[in-house]
Amino acid sequence: MSILLAIFLGLVILVLAGTAIYHKNTKVAIIATGAVGLFASVLYLLLAAPDVALTEASIGSGLSTIIFFYVLNKIRQTND
Repeated sequence: MSILLAIFLGLVILVLAGTAIYHKNTKVAIIATGAVGLFASVLYLLLAAPDVALTEASIGSGLSTIIFFYVLNKIRQTND
């Protein structure tokens, strides 16, 4: 059962990564990038690596997403 869940999570990660790369809307791309980090952390947890999962959840989906939105906000304020 866990191998099917791991395959499913891998496919979801690939779809979200494609969304992050090819989507025209920057906010959607940032959210997709954060979701990739979140699903990767769940996958790492399934692979019995809780330390990597915790790091990926905090940095990959949390901090990176916040930094991306902060920079996007600063860029938009500069252009106005």
